[in-house]
Amino acid sequence: MKPLLLVLAALLSSSLTHANDEALVAETKKTAMGIPPKLLAMVQTEIEKGSFSGAIDACSDKAPKMAAQASQNTGWAIRRVSLKNRNPKATPDAWEKEALQEFDKRALAGENPATLEKVEFVNEGSTRTLRYIKALPTQGLCLNCHGTPENISPEVKAQIAKTYPNDLAVGYREGQVRGALTIKRSL
Repeated sequence: MKPLLLVLAALLSSSLTHANDEALVAETKKTAMGIPPKLLAMVQTEIEKGSFSGAIDACSDKAPKMAAQASQNTGWAIRRVSLKNRNPKATPDAWEKEALQEFDKRALAGENPATLEKVEFVNEGSTRTLRYIKALPTQGLCLNCHGTPENISPEVKAQIAKTYPNDLAVGYREGQVRGALTIKRSL
């Protein structure tokens, strides 16, 4: 009878852990999904004002502040990363780089970049950590600063060169994975 009770206890514990993990993932995704629309709205507003300078400022200054505020509010590490980063702070770690490379392959195979995401529970030393990454596809308005060099205005090129002298984030087409929003959450 005792072995049966141990098996039942293990199954119950596993079910509770699984349900808790699902809740953690849902909460993480909800937080992540709130950031990109706010950034796009800021960029769109600046472009509608005729200010690509303001749009660049929104991406370079306001977006990191939004992520920092979300990180401060939650206690999680939240940031944007890219394989072709504009901001040197947006360089992916090994886990993020592997996910971004996987996203590129999946997008080339026909998957919708807007749906690409990865969730994994990993052990970092003695800490269990939830890793989440969500692809950020290139929107039409992003091409003003991230498109092919011949399609970016000289004014925008000059400001990007001044703000980001080692910029790699050009040459994208609409719909391509330009980067990702990533969350690292210690449990």
